[in-house]
Amino acid sequence: MWLIGTASIAFLLALTVVTSQPRPAPLSQDEPHVISREGNQGGGSRGTGTHLGRAIFRYDTFGDEQLWTGVLRMHEVLAEVAPATALAVGLKVDAEALTREIVAALKAGDVDLTDPAVTLELLRLNAVVGVRGKVDGAGRLTSVGITCALCHSTVDNSLTPGIGARLDGWANVDLNVGAIVALSPALDDATRAEFNGWGPGKYDPRHHAFDGTDLLPLNSPSVPIVIPPIYGLKGVGFETFTADGPISYWNSYVGVGQMGGQGTFNDPRIGLFINQQPDLVTPRLPALLDYQLSLETPAPPKGTFNRAAATRGEHLFGHEAKCATCHEPPNFTDVQRGPRHARPLLHTPAEVGMDPAYAARSATGRYRTTPLRGLWQHPPYFHDGSAPDLLSVVEHYDRLFALNLSDRQKRDLVEFLKSL
Repeated sequence: MWLIGTASIAFLLALTVVTSQPRPAPLSQDEPHVISREGNQGGGSRGTGTHLGRAIFRYDTFGDEQLWTGVLRMHEVLAEVAPATALAVGLKVDAEALTREIVAALKAGDVDLTDPAVTLELLRLNAVVGVRGKVDGAGRLTSVGITCALCHSTVDNSLTPGIGARLDGWANVDLNVGAIVALSPALDDATRAEFNGWGPGKYDPRHHAFDGTDLLPLNSPSVPIVIPPIYGLKGVGFETFTADGPISYWNSYVGVGQMGGQGTFNDPRIGLFINQQPDLVTPRLPALLDYQLSLETPAPPKGTFNRAAATRGEHLFGHEAKCATCHEPPNFTDVQRGPRHARPLLHTPAEVGMDPAYAARSATGRYRTTPLRGLWQHPPYFHDGSAPDLLSVVEHYDRLFALNLSDRQKRDLVEFLKSL
């Protein structure tokens, strides 16, 4: 099944042995959970709460098989998908979940990445980042669910492109969610076409919601946005581009309405009311937040920016370019500068020169000043991905605010942004 050419029966059997580092099973509602502080300053410890939060982030589907298996029937699709195709649409493989024999076979080029049976084995090993599949004794894929890690983790490609150690909190900029979901046999042609138009690294969280039974249309046409990283959130308080609520608010919105988990989410501001019992999402939010707040911004690799230019750019950032007016250090956002701690400071689309289309579909109608975290790692920029690189970002604001920066000043600002 796995190897090109002949192989011994013993070796084939070895390939089906689960790694010596077992992966946690999906968490059930009855399992104990650690309650950590919900406030945006809490968390960050490496204790029990963070450990449980990591398990939730990586492996808990919140019962969303009700959407991915019961409605979208993705188990039928994935059973026929070759690993090469899965990697091409941005799915990642956790090398630490693989057996030594499989790792050796991959390094030797002896794994047939065109064989869907290999995909089933990766799912059985729980090696596909953010995807949980159940394979029965006859080798049939019987159910599929997803976890938070699908969009907000990638791998370091240490084994081969798309296969390596997990990098939690990093946006999966290769993930083509739309193309994956468009494979569902349950969708009509118009919806499938919209999903296929999203492209890698983008998702539209305002297009549909799932209430446990049906896909509910929210807004049309689709307005996809960039999947953001979720590291460096400690002290920020509001995760999303439009700051509809604190971090756990968005975790709840996505966990229930977007992932399709079994739970409760109600927000009269957007007219969305979902109530399912038992609630498998809400009890998980405190520990999940604890883990999210522990994820630190990755440092830029050595030699990837000019230090002298970055020093000049830092001065420009705080003075002539006036970037720090909104991007206030140390978190490089003014979102917490509102009149009340729980109410974010926001900006109209016109203030920041952004397309109002997505903001109009949110609960706030405005945009939050994005915290500048690990910018070297996740182009494109802005909520809609309209800036392909950091120079495009600088030039946008140079035009908007008539800064009249010189070419050298723009380059220096870019070097500073690359250093964050």
